[in-house]
Amino acid sequence: MAVRTYLDFEKPIAELESKVSELKVLEGDEGVSISEEIKKLEQKAKAALVDTYSRLTPWQKTQVARHPDRPHFLDYISGLIEEFTPLAGDRYFAEDEAVMGGLGRFRGRPVVVIGHEKGSNTEGRIRHNFGMARPEGYRKAVRLMEMADKFNLPVITLVDTAGAYPGIGAEERGQAEAIARSTDKCLAIGVPVIAVVIGEGGSGGAIAIAAANKILMLEHAIYTVASPEAAASILWRDSSKAIDAATNMKITAQDLDTLGVIDVIIREPVGGAHRDRALAIQTAGDAIAKALAEFDGKSPADIKRLRHERFLAIGRQL
Repeated sequence: MAVRTYLDFEKPIAELESKVSELKVLEGDEGVSISEEIKKLEQKAKAALVDTYSRLTPWQKTQVARHPDRPHFLDYISGLIEEFTPLAGDRYFAEDEAVMGGLGRFRGRPVVVIGHEKGSNTEGRIRHNFGMARPEGYRKAVRLMEMADKFNLPVITLVDTAGAYPGIGAEERGQAEAIARSTDKCLAIGVPVIAVVIGEGGSGGAIAIAAANKILMLEHAIYTVASPEAAASILWRDSSKAIDAATNMKITAQDLDTLGVIDVIIREPVGGAHRDRALAIQTAGDAIAKALAEFDGKSPADIKRLRHERFLAIGRQL
């Protein structure tokens, strides 16, 4: 059985679940029936989990969004996309594995899927650069969106990045220009674009593939102009004030729904998507299917118009 990773604020839950595990081992070894005690402790642990996750602070949601066991792009591909064929390279410079994409079938429907992949172990995180894309990743996204437009295929994007990679090489190769062109391409194509923020939606690195007809967001994901640590460094010259930044920046799905920045909040299993990855992925799939259905029968001109109107309306009704 895999070892569960607990966040700092989950310590009371960790203690209760640890006691449950110990009693189960004791019951098996000693042959003593203590099922009633185990059941009571399990109920207490579940109640603590429900209570804790019903009142998460923005900083705690940031921690949940970054949880190492949270499902990533490749997990969603495995759970939702059949016959997935990855496509690599930007046809200008190189392949960037922080942004992955390709063709596949979503519930029988051919689609193009693009998203950030953070990696799930040390080797994977290094290979995918922790989901922080270089210009090549965004130029690859543009290439795939152009192909989707040419063949009239809906685009599904899965957003999960702390931000675009800020390295010198990335800047030398035109990071800002690549992000701008990817954002522009999202707005320009005549097929539906459905974006889902599955973890972190950080800065331009996120919006580059999230300027969509519908923006969906998992319940405990975050979507922000800069990471709380970066914002704290900019505003107060003190990254330790990240908790204050997270609280004041309105980065949670609930805040962004109120502000009209996103369209749908996708409920997560109790305790976060990492507690029941299969259910989280299935629920996200249902939300994507519902969003795509809204554009069935609409012309490319209507799809583009609706997308433009969606973004122009942000902030006008506050």
